This record gives sequence, C-alpha cells and structure tokens, in this order.
Amino acid sequence: MKATAMAHPIQGLVKYHGMRDEQMRLPYHDSISVCTAPSHTKTTVEFDFDREEDVYVVDGEELEGRAAERVERVVEHVRSQSDAAHSVYGVRLESENSFPTNVGLGSSASGFAAAAMALAKAAELDWTRPEISTIARRGSASAARAVTGAYSHLYAGMNDEDCRSERIETDLEDDMKIVVGLVPAYKETEQAHQEAADSHMFQARMAHMHEQIQSMRDSLREGDFEDTFELAEHDSLSLAATTMTGPAGWVYWKPATLKIFDAVRKLRDEEGIPAYFSTDTGASVYVNTPDEHAERVAEVVENCGVETAIWEVGGPARILDEDEALF
Repeated sequence: MKATAMAHPIQGLVKYHGMRDEQMRLPYHDSISVCTAPSHTKTTVEFDFDREEDVYVVDGEELEGRAAERVERVVEHVRSQSDAAHSVYGVRLESENSFPTNVGLGSSASGFAAAAMALAKAAELDWTRPEISTIARRGSASAARAVTGAYSHLYAGMNDEDCRSERIETDLEDDMKIVVGLVPAYKETEQAHQEAADSHMFQARMAHMHEQIQSMRDSLREGDFEDTFELAEHDSLSLAATTMTGPAGWVYWKPATLKIFDAVRKLRDEEGIPAYFSTDTGASVYVNTPDEHAERVAEVVENCGVETAIWEVGGPARILDEDEALF
C-alpha cells in the first residue's frame, strides 16, 4: 500500500522549548505556530511485501543514525496502531523538501507531518488530523502543528488524548505575508531541547507561558495583526534568552540576523510599516507584515545581504494523488 502526502513547515509564534518525555516528545508547555507556503515537504511511503528492512531517504540521501531512529519511532507507532495486514511489511519512505533544511525554517515539522499523513493513509488509519498530529509529534513536536496547518495550537499533556494539535480560526490567514530572510547557518536543535530545563531562564519562561498562550489566542481570534506579531517577536527574544543561557550556551543568531532585526525596527519607527521579526532556533528570520507592505519589507530584508522570499499562510497536511508520488 502506497500513499503520498504534503505538509508545510511552521513558524513558531509561541514556541515550545524542552520536552518532559523524549520518546513521546511531550513538551513542557503549549505552543502556537503558523504554517508557511508554498514551502513544503512531499513524502511517499509504501509498505512492500518484498522488502525486508525499512529504508528512509530525504532529499536523495538515505538516513542513518539518530535521524533514522526518529523516523523509525514514527513508523513503529503507526504499525502499533494499524490493523492492516500489510503494515508489518518493510516500508520505503522518501521525502523531498522545496526549501533549505536545518537553517531554522521548520523543515523537521513539515517532514514529520508529511510522513505521518502518508503513513496513516498507507496503514489504513482512518484518523482525524488532530489524531494524526500525535503520530507526527513523535518525530517532532512542531510537526503536530504542521499536520493541522495554518495557525495551530499544540496542547501540552502526558498522553495522546491531551497532547495534540488543533487549528485556530482567525481572519489573519488571508491578508498577511511572511518575508523570509535566509541566513544559511546549519543548526541542530535536539540537544538544546534536552538541556532546556538547565537554563536559569527556563522557569522564568515557564512562568509567563500560560499568559502568553492566552494572549496569542485572543489576538488571533480578534484578527489583531499588530498584537499577534508583537507577541511573536517578543517570544523569539525570550526563547533565545533561554537557549543562550543553557549549559551549551547555544547562540543561533548571526550578524545578518541582527542586521535584519535592526532593519525591521527602523521600518516600524521611521516608515510606520507594521513589520515584526521572528526566529525559531536558527539564524534565518521571518518578517511578518500585511500583504500591502510585503514588497517594501522584502526589499529592506534583501538589502541586508541575504536571500529573500515572500511566503504566505499554508494550510494543513494533505494526501496527494497517486500520480504525484515520488516513486
């Protein structure tokens, strides 16, 4: 049985950091994100009677070591939930990204979301997207939100009934753009998540997280662009304070990152353009702005010496037609 799915990566608005349970990838607190399009990951999976071992290929390279283990965790969970006889066979999983990976643009989110959707379909799991988000979460907690798409909220919890993603309805889906400043600095986030609670800033972040989540949900429901993305900008700074004060002293930002921050603030202060920067654990920068200002913002970001793109809000992960399979 073969299936192909596509998912969009996420920009964290209220970002999670650290996990209570590394195997199930249960985060310490809730998180909210928005999917970005047309950037996407496409994944095809097939359970094959003639295949003795599973194989996982991403952008033409077969995964090994820790990367393969993370995919295997998702595959084995699907097998444990499926009644389909063919789900015990070896699986071939191939994935392709339309955008650069490991630079802070949410590729693990779209990757595991697309994998979860395709695996669930191929294993004949008739599940809702919130249910499938619990599969994706085992690869990456952010991937849960990429399953439900657009603006989504991943609830913290100690089991799959509680720790799943749901979409937030808002008027901000159609009239905004995401200007991406690509700062190509390779990064890894897994160790930063593992040591999150060791930062002396972690408890301070936890203390205000409940209010931050509620404020973000209220702003999204009200369609308040400036409140929503001002909150996202401040959350980016809060996250960085936590990662930088952990044992390893992770500093993901580069000079170009800070240059974009300054340029965005000048746009607000000198030209009155509502533009707000945001970063996840990486050097690349998202700049959120209304559609009417996107070209001007992109011009300013590009003048910071980085590759620039204008993206929009992406929808939920979805199953593609058979003729769109990767193999």
